[in-house]
Amino acid sequence: MSNLDRAPSLTSLREQASPQPAHQLFTGREVLVGSETRVRRLLPNLGRRLVGAWCFVDHYGPDDIANRPGMQVPPHPHMGLQTVSWLLDGEVHHRDSLGSDALIRPGELGLMTAGHAITHAEYSPVPHPELLHGVQLWVALPAGVRDGAASWEHHTGLPVIEEAGMQVTVMLGSLAGAVSPGTTHTPLVGASVLLDQGALAMLPLEPEFEHAVLVISGAVEVDGELLDVGSMLYLGCGRSELMLRADSASRLMLLGGEPFDEEIVMWWNFVGRSAEEIAAAREEWAAGDRFGVVQDAGAPLAAPPLPPGTLKPGGAIR
Repeated sequence: MSNLDRAPSLTSLREQASPQPAHQLFTGREVLVGSETRVRRLLPNLGRRLVGAWCFVDHYGPDDIANRPGMQVPPHPHMGLQTVSWLLDGEVHHRDSLGSDALIRPGELGLMTAGHAITHAEYSPVPHPELLHGVQLWVALPAGVRDGAASWEHHTGLPVIEEAGMQVTVMLGSLAGAVSPGTTHTPLVGASVLLDQGALAMLPLEPEFEHAVLVISGAVEVDGELLDVGSMLYLGCGRSELMLRADSASRLMLLGGEPFDEEIVMWWNFVGRSAEEIAAAREEWAAGDRFGVVQDAGAPLAAPPLPPGTLKPGGAIR
């Protein structure tokens, strides 16, 4: 999914990665994606730009699209990152400049590694289910692979951990010995957690990772804080477990990873290492170079203007 903000800022991702348990609550801001889909943007946020290598989180829906087009995101570029598509309801048709053509359904992992350059488009199919509900996430790629070849993966069989009152699907990375088949380039975890009504459950964590949780349906008490839909709690590093309680059936996402200590700059749909690199990528996209074409997917998005001034790169500080 694209960042369709028409005036995106050059975002420095230099911040403190807490080496010990933290408790920072953030609220998502509403953003229009395409012509139809409104999302809650939870990362980046004021005060928190990275969780491990996770650098972008949009939560959308549930939306009733029975009589609407649904998701309509035309061809747009990416570089230096992975996109992670995760659905709870509905279907999304992914197509890209590699020729990939996939229909993503709930519980399936759509993982696109942009590397040096890729273009993709995402639409609700015709016909499509009545509801659309999901999460779109980005992972910053480290040096050595960020300029590598682009790729697409679609995984329908993901590992599931079941405990009393809790079901955890390991979407990306690893958790408690369960490993997702999705390709990763830094140590991280992304998991979807389903809690039954009245559940009191303990979620295992990797102490070396920093973590955050966001509620995507219902309400969950996490670390003594009651989280509703549209909120994200940053937990820092140094935790080996996390107590969860839900009075009603609820879902949350767990995101985590080793603090990403490379210096990066993020703007629009690009993750780079300098403002100059970002500007060059924008010019190449505008000129029709480098990023390829998604056949028969409509007119590509025009890049927004760059903001004035320059920005030094940044990364996590332990």
